[in-house]
Amino acid sequence: MFGINLEKIDIEGSIFSGQSFRWERTENEHKTCHGVVDGKLLIIEYGNVNSPVLKSTSRLIDGKSLEEFARRYFSLDIDGSNAFPESFKRTYPEVWQLLQPYLQVKILRQAPFETLVTFMCAQGIGMNIIRRQVKHLTEKLGTRHRFVLESGPIVYHAFPTPEALASADPDALKLCTNNNCIRARNIVDAAAAVASGRLDLEALRDPEMPLETARERLCRERGIGLKIADCVMLFGLQRFSAFPIDTHVHQYLGAWFSFGEALKSLTGKTYLSLQRRAAELFDPELAGFAGHILFHAWRKEVKRLQSF
Repeated sequence: MFGINLEKIDIEGSIFSGQSFRWERTENEHKTCHGVVDGKLLIIEYGNVNSPVLKSTSRLIDGKSLEEFARRYFSLDIDGSNAFPESFKRTYPEVWQLLQPYLQVKILRQAPFETLVTFMCAQGIGMNIIRRQVKHLTEKLGTRHRFVLESGPIVYHAFPTPEALASADPDALKLCTNNNCIRARNIVDAAAAVASGRLDLEALRDPEMPLETARERLCRERGIGLKIADCVMLFGLQRFSAFPIDTHVHQYLGAWFSFGEALKSLTGKTYLSLQRRAAELFDPELAGFAGHILFHAWRKEVKRLQSF
């Protein structure tokens, strides 16, 4: 194993805040979690919150050194507090004070295809259940790896390729979609679109492409609505201006910022109206970063949710 120290990052808040479903807590007496990126096993020891340690089975991940990978994957180049301008702090001092423990929550720069598929699985169910569904998907269709740690061997799976998922039987994926056959078919169809090049996710990463254009292209695929498209852009394509709105975001926009639209049902029209108004509160280029920090704080401080 190769390892480096990480600094200025809330590991629990970043990894277990609903943006990634490939990380799991390790069953031991220490604060440890493990995940898979680029087919490589990653382990984070974060008992010492001031200096967590990232370990990997490889010196290179996504063609980058472990240090370069960590800086990019954990968005260490971005200070989350910069997403909140001075006008926000003056207008909403109580919310700003509430956010202080959460400003080290980071957006993970994840693989676009993996993000697309996992968010198509993750609809209206708890995060622990989503992790189990995604794990089933990778065990069924991903390449199997085995690595021996000091504590014993560990088996993990790479995320399935678009080609592997495109050729899957939708009925075999029902366990990955809470037994929703339509959703399983939509996932297979989306994988086929990526495998064939009809859906070019890398092209949607281009900052010269308007966010609305990228969202519209994603929404052409069955099973992808506004929220999933925005999640893919934020977490998978690093379009940090994307601002996904789910039930929790809908609620805090009403409770914390008194947006009248938040009292209405979350239709497509209301979604886009709320999104435009929310973008005015934050640094436009980091609206999604701000939104995710607020999302995590709302779930922890207001909803008192323990399961992440």
